[in-house]
Amino acid sequence: MNKPYHAFENLRQHRARLRNSVQLGSGIQLAAWSNDFDCVTQRSDHHTLSLYVEAGYHTWHKTPAGWKNGGAPDRFCLMPEQSESTWDVRDEFSFVHLYCTDAHLRQVAEQIWDRSPASLTLQEKVFADDAHITQLYRHFLLNCDWRQNANHLTLSSASTLLMSHLVQHYSNVLWKLPTLRGGLAPVVLRRVTTFIEENLNAPLTLADLAAQAELSEFHFARMFRQSTKLAPHQYVMQRRMAKAEQLVRHSALPLTEIALICGFSSSSHFSNRFKSVLGYSPSALRRGN
Repeated sequence: MNKPYHAFENLRQHRARLRNSVQLGSGIQLAAWSNDFDCVTQRSDHHTLSLYVEAGYHTWHKTPAGWKNGGAPDRFCLMPEQSESTWDVRDEFSFVHLYCTDAHLRQVAEQIWDRSPASLTLQEKVFADDAHITQLYRHFLLNCDWRQNANHLTLSSASTLLMSHLVQHYSNVLWKLPTLRGGLAPVVLRRVTTFIEENLNAPLTLADLAAQAELSEFHFARMFRQSTKLAPHQYVMQRRMAKAEQLVRHSALPLTEIALICGFSSSSHFSNRFKSVLGYSPSALRRGN
C-alpha cells in the first residue's frame, strides 16, 4: 500500500465527494470528485493534475490580486509539490485528479530521455487549456470503468503519457521527445506476448509489460506499437477477447468464470465489452444466435 496522497486526504476532510478512485501499480492515483460550496487550501508533498469535467464556472482561486475565476469543462490546473493554493467553490462541479510524487515524475523523465535533469520543477497552472491533456483524460481516463482490472493497462498507459507531456511542456527542462526507430527484438516481443497470454486474468499495467522488455514504459509502448501495429492496451484487450470467444465456444465453463479468466472482475462488464467487440453477447454466442 502506497502512502496516501495529501491532496486526496485533504479533500476527504471537506465537502468534496469521492466518486471513483484507483491506485495503479506504479503508485499513481486517479480520483474523480464533485464538490460544492466549500473552501479548500491545498499544500502537498506531491504533484496534482486536475481537469474540470462538468461545470466549474463558479470556482474561484485566491491570488495576490484577489479572487479570480475561469473554471469550465476541460480547463486544467497543475499544482506542483509544495505549491499552496486556496479555492472557493460557489456551486457544484466535478473534476478528476491525477496524483504523483516528484520521484516518480523524475523517474519518468530519466527513463524517457535517458538523462537526469539537474533540477525538475513543474509550472503552476490555473484554469489553463491544453487539448492533449483533455484528450487523454476524456478518451482514456474517463471513458472506461476504473473498477475493472481489465482497464488498468489503459489507465496506466494514459497516466504515463500525461506525465511525459507535463515534463515536455510544463517543466523547467522542456525537452523534446526522443525519436525512436524500430520495434522490439523478436525474442523480446515473444517474451512479452507470452507473459501477456499467461497473465490475461491479472490487472496488467504498462509497468508490468515494460519490465518484461527491460525498457521504460514510454519506450516500450512506442516500440511495441511499432512491432504489433497496436498500442499495448489494445493488444491485450484483443487477446482477452480472443481467449474469451474460444472459451465461450468450446468450453462448458460458466460465463462468470470465463470473465475472471480473461481479466474482467464483473460479468456485466465482460458481457458489454464482448458484445461491443464481436457484435453479440457471450450468452447469445453460446445459444448459437
